[in-house]
Amino acid sequence: MRAIPVRHYGRWVAAVVVVVLLGWLAYGFSQGKIIWSTVGDKLFDHTVLTGVWHTVLISVCAMAMGLVLGVLFAVMRLSRNPVTGAVSWLYIWFFRGTPVYVQLLMWFNLSLIFHTINLGPIYKNDTVAVMTPFVAALLGLGLNEGAYMAEIVRAGIQSVDEGQTEASHALGMTGAQTMRRIVLPQAMRVIIPPTGNEFINMLKTSSLVSVVQYSELLRATSDIGISSNAIMEMYFVASIWYLVLTSVFSVGQFYLERRYARGSLRSLPLTPWQKVRANLTTLRRPKVA
Repeated sequence: MRAIPVRHYGRWVAAVVVVVLLGWLAYGFSQGKIIWSTVGDKLFDHTVLTGVWHTVLISVCAMAMGLVLGVLFAVMRLSRNPVTGAVSWLYIWFFRGTPVYVQLLMWFNLSLIFHTINLGPIYKNDTVAVMTPFVAALLGLGLNEGAYMAEIVRAGIQSVDEGQTEASHALGMTGAQTMRRIVLPQAMRVIIPPTGNEFINMLKTSSLVSVVQYSELLRATSDIGISSNAIMEMYFVASIWYLVLTSVFSVGQFYLERRYARGSLRSLPLTPWQKVRANLTTLRRPKVA
């Protein structure tokens, strides 16, 4: 008996349609009033590169702050102490319920409420001097991210079977030891994917901090665009850099997820190179048996 492979003509038709649409879109942009040479010239401009560095810096710092606060308030939320549970719920409710744009403005204008920050003998200074654009951006993004991370971490902790906790207590571990050595390592498999998505989102949300005069990527490109009358060209420069940053960190997220998936999946997901090889293999015509 000869097995004849089934031909999937619909796939080729769909591929041709998609290629035609992409070509039509590229042609449309090529005919627009866009000076593409300016995009290439300004892509590695010193001011733009400084803005890229500031974007990465504020995103990493805010995400680190959000992770610490997320773990802390997730543990507080799951605590049997009604006070810590209520405080955690109130924190999550407020920072998830108000726009991050408003929170940034509130931190930046904190001096309208408190003229000085007085911590007694520890620290005292004018609020204007303390609440710099970087500090305002860090607090606005970090505290907001902490509320979302608290829910992500809480879901990860609750995904671990309660028998793990009971077994660790039977071995004489304290609650803190159980959380640090048993629960959190197993919860990471659930926590990592949404955390990676949150960081990718943080890279883009960082564009909002231009409202507090922090010179990140969008503000740097906008300033150049206004001064050189190349507004749309500089928006393309910003978009290219955002795509580069999100792509790089998406690859890192993939490999991190793949690492923590070991032991829970029978076969690990294919790496990008393995997917390319598999697709190239499928393009070859199967041999007739």
